Amino acid sequence: MLPDVPGLSLRVHPGGTAPAALMVPIANAVYLANGVDELTTVPDLENWLSHTTVGFDPTQDVVLAEVGDALVAYGWVEWVDTSDGRLREFRLGGYVHPDWQQRGIGRRLLAWQEDRAHVHPAASATERPLVLGTWSSDENVRKVRLFTHAGYEMVRYFFEMNRPNLDEINLPPMPDGLEIRPLAPDRASLKQMWDADAEAFQDHWGGFDSSDAAFEAWLTDPNHDPGLWVVAWDGDEIAGGVTNAIFAAENEAFGRARGWMETVFVRRRWRRRGLGAAIVARALVRLREEGMSEAGLGVDSDNPSGALALYERAGFGVHRRSAAYRKPMELTP
Repeated sequence: MLPDVPGLSLRVHPGGTAPAALMVPIANAVYLANGVDELTTVPDLENWLSHTTVGFDPTQDVVLAEVGDALVAYGWVEWVDTSDGRLREFRLGGYVHPDWQQRGIGRRLLAWQEDRAHVHPAASATERPLVLGTWSSDENVRKVRLFTHAGYEMVRYFFEMNRPNLDEINLPPMPDGLEIRPLAPDRASLKQMWDADAEAFQDHWGGFDSSDAAFEAWLTDPNHDPGLWVVAWDGDEIAGGVTNAIFAAENEAFGRARGWMETVFVRRRWRRRGLGAAIVARALVRLREEGMSEAGLGVDSDNPSGALALYERAGFGVHRRSAAYRKPMELTP
């Protein structure tokens, strides 16, 4: 039985970007309470709320939790077809302000999210097995407890890795026939980069939306800066690349100069030739050229292409561990 929370009301996000300014402090308060050195910004959430994709409609899949006139929590549901097990996964995310935790609001949000997944048209429009999923850093013990008590089980670990300095970067030679060239900023070139990245991750665990609608959301990401990227070319084909990013507001908040390798990929035809090590090293140099003094990235702990060992050889160490959680989802006949 769900707890009664006096004055609590849940409503579907009405559309537009206005709630972003109220949502951001909630997410950032959760990070701070758990000792997580991350920061969400209003432009980040405005971009997220501005795009409907194949697996996410902000006017249907985002819920706002209010007590009186105060927004105290929010959550969302999105779905994706995965490469592992050929599943359709409904992914649940959300934040409850620390001042309002331990009152049953998280349980109410989770019930809304699971109900939304069960009635979602995508749930009955596939022959794939259905699962519910979420993600959490180990530091967020209350979220982990909420979901494990609700029957979710840990299925995969992920690491956030950090290179604490950008000194003494060893530059391996580029494989024969490949070269580093800038990516033109036109739409067609950006789509070529997007498609190459999506292809490279087809055989990795999990899944992501690579649709045209998701591409549009990626184009308007406020942290999108192709001038920071490192792209390896084989003639006119992209063999691999690193999409670097610098989160200025986050760096200012934490008094650091950290650059991020948001995506590192090598397409299958060009693997096992040393290209991964070559582009990672050159991406570190590129971040150093922009004044960064450290670098971060995320990696699947069981990445099939050996990325974890590659990053360790490049000077990265594990900074934080997170996990993906799932439980089976069945539709009522």
